[in-house]
Amino acid sequence: MPERREFRLSNEDLERLYEAARPVPMIALNCGLPSSPQERANRAWAILGAKYGFLWETVEPIDGKGLETFTAEVRVDA
Repeated sequence: MPERREFRLSNEDLERLYEAARPVPMIALNCGLPSSPQERANRAWAILGAKYGFLWETVEPIDGKGLETFTAEVRVDA
């Protein structure tokens, strides 16, 4: 079973997540639709997972510890 550990994001990283999840105005141009807030948030989590060494898909909040603290499975790179 993969190791699960507690992680804590910096204020800057937490702000990047908030920014990534904000809706953006949709402008219909010939370049296609913009990414959804969920897609942008997933990309931001993937970047943070690479930075801190966790699998972003396994993030779970910890009750009472704030939005910046969570547990996740530790990333094991081959």
